[in-house]
Amino acid sequence: MGYKVAVVGATGNVGREMLGILAERSFPADEVIALASRRSLGSEVSYGDRTLKCKALEHYDFSDVDICLMSAGSAVSKEWSPKIAAAGAVVIDNSSCWRYDADVPLVVPEVNADAVVGFRKKGIIANPNCSTAPLVVVLKPLHDKARIKRVVVATYQSVSGAGKEAMDELFAQTKAVFTMGEIETKKFPKRIAFNLIPHIDVFMDDGFTREEWKMVVETKKILDPKIKVVATCVRVPVFIGHSEAVNIEFDEPISADEARECLRNAPGCVVIDKREPGGYVTPYECAGEDATYISRLREDPTVENGLVLWCVSDNLRKGAALNAVQIAECLINRKLIQAKRKAA
Repeated sequence: MGYKVAVVGATGNVGREMLGILAERSFPADEVIALASRRSLGSEVSYGDRTLKCKALEHYDFSDVDICLMSAGSAVSKEWSPKIAAAGAVVIDNSSCWRYDADVPLVVPEVNADAVVGFRKKGIIANPNCSTAPLVVVLKPLHDKARIKRVVVATYQSVSGAGKEAMDELFAQTKAVFTMGEIETKKFPKRIAFNLIPHIDVFMDDGFTREEWKMVVETKKILDPKIKVVATCVRVPVFIGHSEAVNIEFDEPISADEARECLRNAPGCVVIDKREPGGYVTPYECAGEDATYISRLREDPTVENGLVLWCVSDNLRKGAALNAVQIAECLINRKLIQAKRKAA
């Protein structure tokens, strides 16, 4: 007997990706329910070779649901995740709503899978930010080998991280540039076509943006509170795939060759690092892929025990939907949950 899985926010970029990944990975679900707001009632979404009609979240009975993948934003999650958990489903939430709650585990399975047991406190597990997930996948094996002291990261984040409207805006503005049409700015504070915007999420009092703050706090919660982290997050005119330039300072010596070998053997990591034109991975190539790709690995001569690297990953997959499904698989593989129908 398989599990009953609900996907909330099924019509969004990440919700659609969740449904696709559940089907791709042959997730042990007997039934998958697509849920969205009332205005999307009846909308059709793909689940493998099947089509699901969306049902309204507001009227759905979760009493026989085992796992709920939530991708409908913080406001919806804040209201609904506790209600869904109270009905007996484990909620795996993709928003930032629960990530900083001490009673909610923040999980990247390749990094801190053991933390999933903490779901019992509130019935909720949080998915990290789409820029944090690939970062910690890369940092974890290096931290185990040589103890990381400090990380400086600059991100190059695709517009899909801001939703479908953001992707539409990049497309429309790019078209307008070539047709000499009017460039309309709605989703972003400045034009995104053929431009970069060093501003993601809201500004905080200290001058950092909330996206930058998220990366710092989440890396510490997932990996190690002692690591010092500073981030600069930039939106770039790319549809899918987040990239990061990462500078790492270690407690102990580690060479680029040792780091390369370490990462080659690490779960979720693929090293493509040839010191020649094209011997690295770009966001275009990582779209639709599950791994985090690492390139441009080299030693930093300006600090003791320093490395510099470039990494890219599909933000809709490892940065969101894939990680959520992996968490659900982790719960099942560790026998932490049982299908309600089977239990009955």
